[in-house]
Amino acid sequence: MNKQEWIKAFKAAFPYTVPVLTGFLVLGMAYGILMQTKGYGTGWSVLMSAVAFCGSMQFVAITLLTAVFDPLQAFLLSIMVNARHLFYGLSMLSKYKGMGKVRPFLIYTLCDETFSISYGITPPADVSPRCFYLGISLMNYLYWVLGTFLGGTVGSFLHFDTTGLDFVLTALFLVLFLEQFYKQENRSTAIMGLFASAVCLLIFGSANMVIPSMILILLILLAERKRICS
Repeated sequence: MNKQEWIKAFKAAFPYTVPVLTGFLVLGMAYGILMQTKGYGTGWSVLMSAVAFCGSMQFVAITLLTAVFDPLQAFLLSIMVNARHLFYGLSMLSKYKGMGKVRPFLIYTLCDETFSISYGITPPADVSPRCFYLGISLMNYLYWVLGTFLGGTVGSFLHFDTTGLDFVLTALFLVLFLEQFYKQENRSTAIMGLFASAVCLLIFGSANMVIPSMILILLILLAERKRICS
C-alpha cells in the first residue's frame, strides 16, 4: 500500500468524521477541564485519553479517582458502562475481517462514534477498505486526545463552575442516534432499542439498566433478524 493510496483513503474518510471532530473537541475539552478541577494536570488527562480511550467511562472515572478506591466497584462499573462494546465488536466482525496488521488498532479504537460511522457506510470503490476504516478510527482517536489536551491546558487558566459540563457526552449520543434514525432502514431497530431501554429503565432503574437493556435488545434483534435483514 503506497503513500498516495493512504492519502486518498484518509481524504475520503475525513468528511464522515467532521461531526465527531466537533463533538470530540468539545467533549475532550470538557473532560480535560473537569480533570483539571480535580487536581489532575494536562499530562494525566491526555495519558488517560490516549491509553483508556473510553469517553463515558473516563468521565465516570473522575469520581473513582477522587474517592476511596474500591477495585470491585470500579470493575463492575466499567463492565456496565462499556458492555455495549461487546455488541459493537460482534457487529464489526465481517467489516474488519482481513484487515491485517491494523486490525488490533481498529478494535482498540472502536468507540461509539467510530462504530456509528464505520458500520453504516461502505468505502468508495476506488479506496482501500483497510485504509478507509483506519483513517476513520485514527482521526477520531486523535480528535479525542487533542480535545483533552486543549481542555487540560485551558482549564489550568480558567476557574468557573463546571456543574453540568459532562452533559455534553449525553448530547453527542443523542445527535448520533438522531442521525441514524433519519435513515429509513434504521428506524425499526431504533424503535426496538428505545422500547427495550424504556422497559429496563422501569424494571431495573437508571442505575442498573445498561446491561439488561443490551441483553433485551440483543434478544429482540435475534428474534427479528430475518425481517430486519430482508
